[in-house]
Amino acid sequence: MTDAPWWTSAVVYQVYPRSFADSDGDGIGDIPGLIGKLDYLHDLGVDVVWVSPFYRSPMDDNGYDISDYQDVDPTFGTLSDVDRLIEQLHERGMKLVIDVVVNHTSDEHPWFRESRASKDNPKRDWYWWAPARGSATPEPTNWKAAFQGSVWEFDPATDEYYLHLFSRRQPDLNWENPEVRQAIYKMLRWWLARGVDGFRMDVINYISKALPLKDGPAIANSAYGDGSAIYQCGPRIHEFLHELHTEVIAGDDRQLITVGEMPGVTVEEAQQFTDPASAEIDMVFQFEHVGLDHGPVGRYDLRPLRLTDLKQSLGRWQDGLAKSGWNSLYWNNHDQPRAVSRYGTDEPEYRVRSAKLLGTVLHLHRGTPYVYQGEELGMTNYPFAGIDDLRDLDSLNYFAAATSAGLEPDDIMTALRAQSRDNARTPVQWDASEHAGFTTGTPWIGVNPNHVEINVATQVDEPDSVLAHYRRLIALRHELPVVAHGDFAMLLPDDEQVYAFTRAHEGVELLVLANFGTSEQHVELPDWAGAELLLGNYPDGGPDLTLRAWEAQVLRR
Repeated sequence: MTDAPWWTSAVVYQVYPRSFADSDGDGIGDIPGLIGKLDYLHDLGVDVVWVSPFYRSPMDDNGYDISDYQDVDPTFGTLSDVDRLIEQLHERGMKLVIDVVVNHTSDEHPWFRESRASKDNPKRDWYWWAPARGSATPEPTNWKAAFQGSVWEFDPATDEYYLHLFSRRQPDLNWENPEVRQAIYKMLRWWLARGVDGFRMDVINYISKALPLKDGPAIANSAYGDGSAIYQCGPRIHEFLHELHTEVIAGDDRQLITVGEMPGVTVEEAQQFTDPASAEIDMVFQFEHVGLDHGPVGRYDLRPLRLTDLKQSLGRWQDGLAKSGWNSLYWNNHDQPRAVSRYGTDEPEYRVRSAKLLGTVLHLHRGTPYVYQGEELGMTNYPFAGIDDLRDLDSLNYFAAATSAGLEPDDIMTALRAQSRDNARTPVQWDASEHAGFTTGTPWIGVNPNHVEINVATQVDEPDSVLAHYRRLIALRHELPVVAHGDFAMLLPDDEQVYAFTRAHEGVELLVLANFGTSEQHVELPDWAGAELLLGNYPDGGPDLTLRAWEAQVLRR
Protein backbone atom coordinates (compact mmCIF):
# COMPACT_ATOMS: atom_id res chain seq x y z
CA MET A 1 0.00 0.00 0.00
CA THR A 2 2.61 2.49 -1.10
CA ASP A 3 -0.13 4.99 -1.96
CA ALA A 4 -1.59 4.94 1.56
CA PRO A 5 -1.40 8.23 3.45
CA TRP A 6 1.74 8.64 5.53
CA TRP A 7 -0.20 8.76 8.79
CA THR A 8 -1.40 5.16 8.41
CA SER A 9 2.14 4.05 9.31
CA ALA A 10 2.72 6.83 11.84
CA VAL A 11 2.60 6.97 15.63
CA VAL A 12 1.33 10.11 17.38
CA TYR A 13 2.53 11.27 20.81
CA GLN A 14 0.27 13.57 22.82
CA VAL A 15 1.79 16.28 24.99
CA TYR A 16 -0.25 17.97 27.70
CA PRO A 17 2.12 20.94 28.00
CA ARG A 18 1.12 21.95 31.53
CA SER A 19 2.48 18.63 32.82
CA PHE A 20 5.23 17.69 30.38
CA ALA A 21 8.37 19.69 31.19
CA ASP A 22 8.86 23.03 32.96
CA SER A 23 11.73 25.21 31.70
CA ASP A 24 11.46 28.20 34.02
CA GLY A 25 10.75 26.78 37.47
CA ASP A 26 7.23 28.15 37.89
CA GLY A 27 5.83 24.64 38.38
CA ILE A 28 3.93 24.60 35.09
CA GLY A 29 5.15 22.91 31.92
CA ASP A 30 5.74 25.06 28.85
CA ILE A 31 6.71 25.07 25.18
CA PRO A 32 10.45 25.62 25.82
CA GLY A 33 10.31 22.64 28.18
CA LEU A 34 8.81 20.54 25.38
CA ILE A 35 11.49 21.73 22.94
CA GLY A 36 14.11 20.56 25.41
CA LYS A 37 12.68 17.02 25.24
CA LEU A 38 12.38 16.64 21.46
CA ASP A 39 15.41 14.37 21.23
CA TYR A 40 13.70 12.04 23.71
CA LEU A 41 10.61 11.90 21.49
CA HIS A 42 12.73 11.43 18.39
CA ASP A 43 14.56 8.54 20.04
CA LEU A 44 11.22 7.00 20.98
CA GLY A 45 10.47 6.96 17.26
CA VAL A 46 7.20 8.88 17.09
CA ASP A 47 6.27 10.67 13.89
CA VAL A 48 3.81 13.29 15.13
CA VAL A 49 3.58 15.37 18.28
CA TRP A 50 0.06 16.49 19.19
CA VAL A 51 0.08 19.35 21.70
CA SER A 52 -2.97 20.17 23.81
CA PRO A 53 -4.07 23.84 23.84
CA PHE A 54 -1.42 26.43 24.61
CA TYR A 55 -3.47 29.46 23.53
CA ARG A 56 -4.38 32.44 25.70
CA SER A 57 -6.94 31.32 28.23
CA PRO A 58 -8.27 32.12 31.70
CA MET A 59 -7.68 28.39 32.37
CA ASP A 60 -11.13 27.56 33.67
CA ASP A 61 -10.70 24.18 31.94
CA ASN A 62 -6.90 24.09 31.67
CA GLY A 63 -6.74 25.81 28.30
CA TYR A 64 -9.74 24.20 26.57
CA ASP A 65 -11.43 27.58 27.15
CA ILE A 66 -9.65 29.75 24.59
CA SER A 67 -9.70 33.56 24.75
CA ASP A 68 -7.37 34.13 21.78
CA TYR A 69 -6.80 31.47 19.12
CA GLN A 70 -3.83 33.30 17.60
CA ASP A 71 -1.63 33.88 20.61
CA VAL A 72 0.15 31.76 23.21
CA ASP A 73 -0.72 32.01 26.87
CA PRO A 74 2.27 33.44 28.79
CA THR A 75 2.02 30.38 31.05
CA PHE A 76 3.32 28.31 28.13
CA GLY A 77 5.58 30.74 26.29
CA THR A 78 5.30 32.86 23.17
CA LEU A 79 4.46 32.57 19.50
CA SER A 80 8.19 32.60 18.83
CA ASP A 81 8.50 29.51 21.02
CA VAL A 82 5.84 27.75 18.93
CA ASP A 83 7.64 28.76 15.74
CA ARG A 84 10.83 27.30 17.20
CA LEU A 85 8.95 24.11 18.16
CA ILE A 86 7.69 23.72 14.59
CA GLU A 87 11.15 24.30 13.16
CA GLN A 88 12.89 21.87 15.50
CA LEU A 89 10.26 19.16 15.00
CA HIS A 90 10.62 19.47 11.24
CA GLU A 91 14.41 19.34 11.51
CA ARG A 92 13.99 15.96 13.23
CA GLY A 93 11.53 14.70 10.62
CA MET A 94 8.53 14.98 12.94
CA LYS A 95 5.26 16.84 12.50
CA LEU A 96 3.12 19.03 14.77
CA VAL A 97 -0.62 18.65 15.31
CA ILE A 98 -2.26 21.33 17.42
CA ASP A 99 -5.43 21.00 19.46
CA VAL A 100 -8.19 23.35 18.29
CA VAL A 101 -11.38 23.94 20.26
CA VAL A 102 -13.99 25.44 17.96
CA ASN A 103 -17.26 24.16 19.43
CA HIS A 104 -16.87 26.81 22.11
CA THR A 105 -14.61 29.63 23.27
CA SER A 106 -13.84 31.20 26.61
CA ASP A 107 -16.33 33.76 27.89
CA GLU A 108 -13.35 36.14 27.81
CA HIS A 109 -12.89 35.79 24.04
CA PRO A 110 -13.49 39.14 22.28
CA TRP A 111 -16.16 37.50 20.13
CA PHE A 112 -18.21 36.59 23.19
CA ARG A 113 -17.63 39.92 24.89
CA GLU A 114 -19.18 41.56 21.85
CA SER A 115 -21.95 38.97 21.66
CA ARG A 116 -23.07 39.59 25.23
CA ALA A 117 -22.76 43.38 24.99
CA SER A 118 -26.24 43.88 23.55
CA LYS A 119 -28.98 42.06 21.67
CA ASP A 120 -28.31 44.07 18.52
CA ASN A 121 -24.52 43.62 18.51
CA PRO A 122 -23.31 42.27 15.12
CA LYS A 123 -21.81 39.26 16.90
CA ARG A 124 -24.91 38.49 18.99
CA ASP A 125 -25.74 35.37 16.99
CA TRP A 126 -22.15 34.14 16.93
CA TYR A 127 -23.27 32.26 20.05
CA TRP A 128 -26.51 30.62 21.17
CA TRP A 129 -28.86 32.96 23.05
CA ALA A 130 -32.45 32.37 24.19
CA PRO A 131 -34.94 34.03 26.51
CA ALA A 132 -36.36 32.37 29.60
CA ARG A 133 -39.24 30.09 28.72
CA GLY A 134 -41.17 30.60 31.96
CA SER A 135 -40.87 31.27 35.65
CA ALA A 136 -41.18 27.63 36.75
CA THR A 137 -38.51 26.30 34.37
CA PRO A 138 -36.69 29.34 33.03
CA GLU A 139 -33.82 27.54 31.25
CA PRO A 140 -34.55 27.25 27.50
CA THR A 141 -34.01 23.46 27.58
CA ASN A 142 -33.52 20.87 30.31
CA TRP A 143 -30.09 19.66 29.19
CA LYS A 144 -27.36 18.75 31.67
CA ALA A 145 -23.87 20.20 31.08
CA ALA A 146 -20.85 17.93 30.86
CA PHE A 147 -19.38 19.57 33.97
CA GLN A 148 -22.56 19.40 36.13
CA GLY A 149 -25.60 21.67 36.22
CA SER A 150 -27.55 23.23 33.36
CA VAL A 151 -26.14 24.02 29.93
CA TRP A 152 -27.75 27.47 30.17
CA GLU A 153 -26.28 30.46 32.02
CA PHE A 154 -28.38 33.56 32.65
CA ASP A 155 -26.80 36.85 31.57
CA PRO A 156 -28.57 39.72 33.37
CA ALA A 157 -27.07 42.39 31.09
CA THR A 158 -29.36 41.32 28.22
CA ASP A 159 -31.90 39.26 30.19
CA GLU A 160 -31.20 36.08 28.18
CA TYR A 161 -29.47 32.74 28.58
CA TYR A 162 -26.45 31.53 26.62
CA LEU A 163 -25.66 27.89 25.83
CA HIS A 164 -22.57 26.12 27.17
CA LEU A 165 -22.35 22.34 26.79
CA PHE A 166 -19.36 22.33 29.15
CA SER A 167 -18.40 24.95 31.76
CA ARG A 168 -20.45 28.14 32.06
CA ARG A 169 -17.22 29.87 31.02
CA GLN A 170 -17.19 27.96 27.69
CA PRO A 171 -20.06 29.39 25.61
CA ASP A 172 -20.90 27.43 22.45
CA LEU A 173 -20.25 29.02 19.08
CA ASN A 174 -23.14 29.14 16.62
CA TRP A 175 -21.90 27.33 13.53
CA GLU A 176 -25.20 28.08 11.79
CA ASN A 177 -23.79 31.57 11.25
CA PRO A 178 -21.50 31.54 8.18
CA GLU A 179 -19.46 34.43 9.60
CA VAL A 180 -18.48 32.22 12.53
CA ARG A 181 -17.34 29.46 10.22
CA GLN A 182 -15.30 31.80 8.04
CA ALA A 183 -13.60 33.32 11.09
CA ILE A 184 -12.63 29.82 12.26
CA TYR A 185 -11.37 28.80 8.83
CA LYS A 186 -9.27 31.97 8.61
CA MET A 187 -7.73 31.18 11.98
CA LEU A 188 -6.92 27.59 10.97
CA ARG A 189 -5.28 28.75 7.73
CA TRP A 190 -3.19 31.18 9.80
CA TRP A 191 -1.81 28.29 11.82
CA LEU A 192 -1.10 26.24 8.69
CA ALA A 193 0.83 29.19 7.28
CA ARG A 194 3.00 29.10 10.43
CA GLY A 195 3.88 25.49 9.60
CA VAL A 196 1.66 23.23 11.69
CA ASP A 197 0.88 19.90 10.04
CA GLY A 198 -2.69 19.27 11.13
CA PHE A 199 -5.37 19.58 13.73
CA ARG A 200 -6.94 17.56 16.51
CA MET A 201 -10.43 19.04 16.82
CA ASP A 202 -12.04 18.97 20.25
CA VAL A 203 -15.67 17.68 20.46
CA ILE A 204 -16.03 18.59 16.80
CA ASN A 205 -19.21 16.53 16.36
CA TYR A 206 -21.04 18.95 18.67
CA ILE A 207 -20.86 21.93 16.30
CA SER A 208 -24.16 21.19 14.52
CA LYS A 209 -27.29 21.50 16.65
CA ALA A 210 -30.69 20.23 15.47
CA LEU A 211 -33.20 23.06 15.37
CA PRO A 212 -35.28 23.95 17.23
CA LEU A 213 -33.41 23.28 20.46
CA LYS A 214 -35.75 21.25 22.65
CA ASP A 215 -35.84 19.19 25.83
CA GLY A 216 -34.14 15.81 25.97
CA PRO A 217 -35.24 12.68 27.82
CA ALA A 218 -34.93 12.79 31.59
CA ILE A 219 -31.70 11.49 33.14
CA ALA A 220 -32.24 9.00 35.95
CA ASN A 221 -31.68 10.46 39.43
CA SER A 222 -31.12 13.92 37.96
CA ALA A 223 -33.04 17.16 37.59
CA TYR A 224 -31.80 17.43 34.03
CA GLY A 225 -32.33 15.87 30.63
CA ASP A 226 -30.02 14.44 27.98
CA GLY A 227 -29.70 16.78 25.00
CA SER A 228 -27.14 14.71 23.11
CA ALA A 229 -29.61 13.75 20.38
CA ILE A 230 -29.75 17.45 19.47
CA TYR A 231 -26.04 18.25 19.42
CA GLN A 232 -24.14 14.99 18.78
CA CYS A 233 -23.57 14.58 15.03
CA GLY A 234 -26.31 17.10 14.23
CA PRO A 235 -27.96 17.50 10.83
CA ARG A 236 -25.29 19.72 9.27
CA ILE A 237 -22.18 18.10 10.73
CA HIS A 238 -21.04 16.47 7.48
CA GLU A 239 -21.69 19.69 5.58
CA PHE A 240 -19.66 21.72 8.08
CA LEU A 241 -16.71 19.31 8.13
CA HIS A 242 -16.64 19.04 4.34
CA GLU A 243 -16.69 22.83 4.13
CA LEU A 244 -13.83 23.03 6.65
CA HIS A 245 -11.86 20.52 4.61
CA THR A 246 -12.49 22.46 1.41
CA GLU A 247 -11.72 25.88 2.89
CA VAL A 248 -8.71 24.91 5.02
CA ILE A 249 -7.20 21.50 4.28
CA ALA A 250 -7.65 21.04 0.54
CA GLY A 251 -5.86 24.28 -0.28
CA ASP A 252 -2.63 23.19 1.41
CA ASP A 253 -0.17 21.30 -0.78
CA ARG A 254 1.13 19.23 2.15
CA GLN A 255 -0.56 16.00 3.23
CA LEU A 256 -2.03 17.19 6.51
CA ILE A 257 -3.62 15.14 9.28
CA THR A 258 -7.00 15.83 10.86
CA VAL A 259 -8.58 13.92 13.72
CA GLY A 260 -11.91 14.72 15.32
CA GLU A 261 -12.79 13.99 18.93
CA MET A 262 -16.38 12.71 18.68
CA PRO A 263 -18.15 11.59 21.85
CA GLY A 264 -21.05 9.28 21.06
CA VAL A 265 -20.07 8.72 17.42
CA THR A 266 -21.18 5.39 15.94
CA VAL A 267 -19.23 3.11 13.64
CA GLU A 268 -21.61 3.96 10.82
CA GLU A 269 -21.16 7.70 11.32
CA ALA A 270 -17.38 7.31 11.55
CA GLN A 271 -17.37 5.46 8.23
CA GLN A 272 -18.68 8.57 6.50
CA PHE A 273 -16.54 11.01 8.47
CA THR A 274 -13.30 9.18 7.62
CA ASP A 275 -14.06 7.86 4.14
CA PRO A 276 -11.61 9.71 1.85
CA ALA A 277 -14.42 10.17 -0.64
CA SER A 278 -16.29 12.30 1.91
CA ALA A 279 -13.39 14.76 2.24
CA GLU A 280 -14.14 15.51 5.89
CA ILE A 281 -11.50 14.26 8.38
CA ASP A 282 -8.90 11.50 8.46
CA MET A 283 -9.90 9.71 11.67
CA VAL A 284 -12.07 10.06 14.75
CA PHE A 285 -11.55 9.58 18.45
CA GLN A 286 -14.46 7.42 19.54
CA PHE A 287 -15.38 6.85 23.20
CA GLU A 288 -17.09 3.48 23.20
CA HIS A 289 -14.25 1.45 24.72
CA VAL A 290 -13.45 4.06 27.40
CA GLY A 291 -17.05 3.97 28.58
CA LEU A 292 -17.23 0.25 29.24
CA ASP A 293 -16.41 0.66 32.93
CA HIS A 294 -18.97 3.46 33.39
CA GLY A 295 -22.37 2.85 34.93
CA PRO A 296 -25.64 4.52 33.88
CA VAL A 297 -24.87 7.66 35.89
CA GLY A 298 -21.54 8.32 34.16
CA ARG A 299 -17.79 7.97 34.56
CA TYR A 300 -17.82 8.08 38.36
CA ASP A 301 -20.39 5.29 38.53
CA LEU A 302 -17.81 2.50 38.60
CA ARG A 303 -18.42 -0.85 36.91
CA PRO A 304 -16.00 -3.77 36.42
CA LEU A 305 -14.58 -4.07 32.92
CA ARG A 306 -15.13 -7.37 31.10
CA LEU A 307 -12.45 -8.31 28.58
CA THR A 308 -15.11 -9.80 26.30
CA ASP A 309 -16.85 -6.41 26.16
CA LEU A 310 -13.56 -4.71 25.31
CA LYS A 311 -12.86 -7.19 22.51
CA GLN A 312 -16.38 -6.86 21.15
CA SER A 313 -16.11 -3.08 21.07
CA LEU A 314 -12.65 -2.73 19.56
CA GLY A 315 -13.28 -5.60 17.16
CA ARG A 316 -16.45 -3.95 15.89
CA TRP A 317 -14.55 -0.75 15.14
CA GLN A 318 -11.82 -2.73 13.39
CA ASP A 319 -14.40 -4.45 11.19
CA GLY A 320 -16.48 -1.31 10.63
CA LEU A 321 -13.61 0.76 9.25
CA ALA A 322 -11.84 -2.05 7.41
CA LYS A 323 -12.90 -1.18 3.87
CA SER A 324 -13.03 2.61 4.09
CA GLY A 325 -12.07 5.11 6.74
CA TRP A 326 -9.48 4.74 9.46
CA ASN A 327 -9.27 4.05 13.20
CA SER A 328 -7.43 6.03 15.82
CA LEU A 329 -6.07 3.79 18.57
CA TYR A 330 -5.70 4.95 22.15
CA TRP A 331 -5.89 3.86 25.78
CA ASN A 332 -4.90 7.16 27.35
CA ASN A 333 -5.30 10.87 26.83
CA HIS A 334 -5.61 13.97 29.00
CA ASP A 335 -9.26 13.08 29.79
CA GLN A 336 -8.78 9.42 30.73
CA PRO A 337 -7.22 7.65 33.73
CA ARG A 338 -3.96 5.80 33.25
CA ALA A 339 -4.27 2.62 31.19
CA VAL A 340 -2.08 0.47 33.45
CA SER A 341 -4.32 1.17 36.44
CA ARG A 342 -7.50 0.82 34.39
CA TYR A 343 -7.05 -1.99 31.87
CA GLY A 344 -3.98 -3.68 33.33
CA THR A 345 -2.67 -3.77 36.87
CA ASP A 346 -0.51 -1.38 38.83
CA GLU A 347 0.43 -4.06 41.35
CA PRO A 348 4.26 -3.91 41.53
CA GLU A 349 4.74 -7.57 40.59
CA TYR A 350 2.93 -7.25 37.27
CA ARG A 351 2.85 -3.52 36.48
CA VAL A 352 5.70 -3.57 33.96
CA ARG A 353 4.34 -6.62 32.13
CA SER A 354 0.82 -5.24 31.96
CA ALA A 355 2.10 -1.90 30.64
CA LYS A 356 3.95 -3.70 27.86
CA LEU A 357 0.97 -5.96 27.17
CA LEU A 358 -1.38 -3.00 26.75
CA GLY A 359 1.04 -1.30 24.40
CA THR A 360 1.38 -4.48 22.34
CA VAL A 361 -2.37 -5.02 22.01
CA LEU A 362 -3.07 -1.42 21.02
CA HIS A 363 -0.22 -0.94 18.54
CA LEU A 364 -0.92 -4.19 16.71
CA HIS A 365 -4.49 -3.17 15.86
CA ARG A 366 -5.20 -1.54 12.51
CA GLY A 367 -5.19 2.24 12.83
CA THR A 368 -2.96 5.07 13.96
CA PRO A 369 -1.74 4.61 17.57
CA TYR A 370 -1.67 7.54 19.98
CA VAL A 371 0.76 7.45 22.90
CA TYR A 372 -0.12 9.76 25.77
CA GLN A 373 2.79 11.26 27.68
CA GLY A 374 4.07 8.85 30.32
CA GLU A 375 2.23 5.88 28.84
CA GLU A 376 5.53 4.71 27.37
CA LEU A 377 6.87 4.53 30.95
CA GLY A 378 3.91 2.70 32.43
CA MET A 379 2.83 5.68 34.56
CA THR A 380 -0.09 4.88 36.88
CA ASN A 381 -3.02 6.60 38.54
CA TYR A 382 -2.25 8.92 41.45
CA PRO A 383 -3.17 7.92 45.04
CA PHE A 384 -5.25 11.04 45.73
CA ALA A 385 -5.70 11.36 49.51
CA GLY A 386 -8.52 13.88 49.35
CA ILE A 387 -10.23 16.53 47.27
CA ASP A 388 -7.44 19.05 47.98
CA ASP A 389 -5.12 16.94 45.82
CA LEU A 390 -7.30 17.46 42.74
CA ARG A 391 -7.33 20.33 40.23
CA ASP A 392 -9.67 19.14 37.48
CA LEU A 393 -12.84 21.20 37.07
CA ASP A 394 -14.97 18.15 36.32
CA SER A 395 -13.66 16.28 39.38
CA LEU A 396 -14.18 19.25 41.69
CA ASN A 397 -17.70 19.83 40.39
CA TYR A 398 -18.55 16.16 40.79
CA PHE A 399 -17.27 16.11 44.37
CA ALA A 400 -19.38 19.14 45.25
CA ALA A 401 -22.51 17.72 43.59
CA ALA A 402 -22.06 14.24 45.07
CA THR A 403 -21.44 15.64 48.55
CA SER A 404 -24.59 17.76 48.29
CA ALA A 405 -26.51 14.65 47.21
CA GLY A 406 -25.46 12.88 50.41
CA LEU A 407 -22.81 10.49 49.08
CA GLU A 408 -20.07 9.52 51.48
CA PRO A 409 -16.77 11.38 50.86
CA ASP A 410 -14.81 8.11 50.99
CA ASP A 411 -16.99 6.63 48.25
CA ILE A 412 -16.63 9.78 46.17
CA MET A 413 -12.84 9.66 46.48
CA THR A 414 -12.81 5.99 45.48
CA ALA A 415 -14.50 6.96 42.23
CA LEU A 416 -12.20 9.93 41.68
CA ARG A 417 -9.06 7.87 42.27
CA ALA A 418 -10.25 5.52 39.53
CA GLN A 419 -11.64 7.97 36.99
CA SER A 420 -10.51 11.56 37.60
CA ARG A 421 -8.91 13.26 34.62
CA ASP A 422 -6.17 14.44 36.97
CA ASN A 423 -4.75 10.90 36.88
CA ALA A 424 -3.49 11.74 33.40
CA ARG A 425 -2.35 15.23 34.33
CA THR A 426 0.27 14.59 36.98
CA PRO A 427 3.75 15.58 35.78
CA VAL A 428 5.80 13.35 33.51
CA GLN A 429 8.29 11.41 35.59
CA TRP A 430 11.72 12.17 34.17
CA ASP A 431 13.87 11.03 37.10
CA ALA A 432 13.82 10.09 40.81
CA SER A 433 14.50 13.59 42.16
CA GLU A 434 12.05 15.45 44.40
CA HIS A 435 9.74 16.68 41.63
CA ALA A 436 10.60 13.92 39.14
CA GLY A 437 12.76 16.26 37.05
CA PHE A 438 9.62 18.04 35.88
CA THR A 439 10.35 21.38 37.57
CA THR A 440 12.77 23.10 39.91
CA GLY A 441 9.79 24.85 41.52
CA THR A 442 6.58 23.65 43.11
CA PRO A 443 4.52 21.61 40.62
CA TRP A 444 0.99 22.84 39.89
CA ILE A 445 -0.32 19.37 40.78
CA GLY A 446 1.32 16.64 42.82
CA VAL A 447 3.96 14.34 41.36
CA ASN A 448 3.08 10.67 41.72
CA PRO A 449 5.07 9.23 44.66
CA ASN A 450 6.04 6.22 42.54
CA HIS A 451 8.20 8.42 40.31
CA VAL A 452 11.17 7.07 42.29
CA GLU A 453 10.61 3.69 40.60
CA ILE A 454 8.87 4.79 37.38
CA ASN A 455 10.82 7.38 35.41
CA VAL A 456 12.71 7.98 32.19
CA ALA A 457 16.18 7.92 33.77
CA THR A 458 15.77 4.37 35.09
CA GLN A 459 14.34 3.10 31.78
CA VAL A 460 16.16 4.91 29.01
CA ASP A 461 19.13 2.52 28.90
CA GLU A 462 17.36 -0.56 30.26
CA PRO A 463 16.67 -3.01 27.40
CA ASP A 464 13.77 -4.69 29.22
CA SER A 465 11.99 -1.49 30.28
CA VAL A 466 8.51 -0.36 29.27
CA LEU A 467 10.16 2.49 27.34
CA ALA A 468 12.34 0.06 25.38
CA HIS A 469 9.28 -2.03 24.59
CA TYR A 470 7.46 1.00 23.18
CA ARG A 471 10.47 1.79 21.01
CA ARG A 472 10.27 -1.72 19.61
CA LEU A 473 6.52 -1.45 19.01
CA ILE A 474 6.91 1.82 17.12
CA ALA A 475 9.81 0.45 15.08
CA LEU A 476 7.74 -2.63 14.21
CA ARG A 477 4.99 -0.43 12.71
CA HIS A 478 7.56 1.41 10.62
CA GLU A 479 9.31 -1.77 9.47
CA LEU A 480 6.45 -4.20 8.72
CA PRO A 481 3.64 -3.11 6.39
CA VAL A 482 1.40 -5.80 7.89
CA VAL A 483 1.20 -3.84 11.17
CA ALA A 484 -0.15 -0.72 9.49
CA HIS A 485 -2.10 -2.21 6.60
CA GLY A 486 -2.89 -5.84 7.37
CA ASP A 487 -6.38 -7.26 7.64
CA PHE A 488 -7.64 -7.78 11.19
CA ALA A 489 -9.44 -10.88 12.53
CA MET A 490 -10.50 -11.31 16.16
CA LEU A 491 -10.00 -14.76 17.67
CA LEU A 492 -11.40 -16.29 20.87
CA PRO A 493 -14.08 -13.59 21.27
CA ASP A 494 -15.67 -15.35 24.28
CA ASP A 495 -12.46 -15.89 26.24
CA GLU A 496 -12.50 -13.75 29.41
CA GLN A 497 -8.74 -13.73 29.87
CA VAL A 498 -6.99 -14.04 26.51
CA TYR A 499 -7.11 -11.31 23.86
CA ALA A 500 -6.14 -12.83 20.49
CA PHE A 501 -6.22 -11.60 16.89
CA THR A 502 -4.42 -11.97 13.58
CA ARG A 503 -3.11 -9.51 11.04
CA ALA A 504 -2.42 -10.50 7.43
CA HIS A 505 -0.93 -8.60 4.49
CA GLU A 506 0.80 -9.67 1.28
CA GLY A 507 1.66 -13.16 2.50
CA VAL A 508 2.78 -12.14 6.00
CA GLU A 509 0.67 -13.20 8.99
CA LEU A 510 0.94 -12.13 12.60
CA LEU A 511 -0.75 -13.60 15.66
CA VAL A 512 -1.13 -11.39 18.74
CA LEU A 513 -1.83 -13.09 22.07
CA ALA A 514 -2.29 -11.34 25.41
CA ASN A 515 -3.10 -12.83 28.80
CA PHE A 516 -5.07 -10.28 30.86
CA GLY A 517 -4.58 -12.11 34.14
CA THR A 518 -2.23 -13.93 36.47
CA SER A 519 -3.16 -17.57 35.77
CA GLU A 520 -1.24 -19.31 32.98
CA GLN A 521 -3.18 -19.79 29.75
CA HIS A 522 -2.53 -22.19 26.88
CA VAL A 523 -4.06 -21.23 23.55
CA GLU A 524 -5.30 -23.98 21.24
CA LEU A 525 -4.31 -22.71 17.80
CA PRO A 526 -2.48 -25.68 16.22
CA ASP A 527 -1.82 -23.89 12.95
CA TRP A 528 0.40 -21.46 14.84
CA ALA A 529 2.46 -24.02 16.74
CA GLY A 530 6.15 -23.35 16.18
CA ALA A 531 5.64 -19.84 14.75
CA GLU A 532 8.43 -17.30 15.21
CA LEU A 533 8.18 -15.13 18.33
CA LEU A 534 8.60 -11.66 16.89
CA LEU A 535 8.00 -9.62 20.04
CA GLY A 536 7.12 -10.41 23.63
CA ASN A 537 7.04 -8.80 27.04
CA TYR A 538 8.98 -11.56 28.83
CA PRO A 539 12.75 -11.40 28.39
CA ASP A 540 13.06 -15.10 27.63
CA GLY A 541 9.91 -15.47 25.54
CA GLY A 542 7.00 -17.63 26.57
CA PRO A 543 6.56 -21.33 25.82
CA ASP A 544 4.90 -22.14 22.52
CA LEU A 545 1.31 -20.73 22.63
CA THR A 546 1.41 -20.67 26.42
CA LEU A 547 0.96 -17.35 28.16
CA ARG A 548 2.26 -16.62 31.63
CA ALA A 549 0.87 -13.88 33.88
CA TRP A 550 0.23 -10.69 31.86
CA GLU A 551 2.24 -12.03 28.93
CA ALA A 552 1.87 -10.73 25.40
CA GLN A 553 3.29 -12.39 22.29
CA VAL A 554 3.49 -11.33 18.66
CA LEU A 555 4.11 -14.37 16.43
CA ARG A 556 4.90 -14.42 12.70
CA ARG A 557 4.51 -17.12 10.10
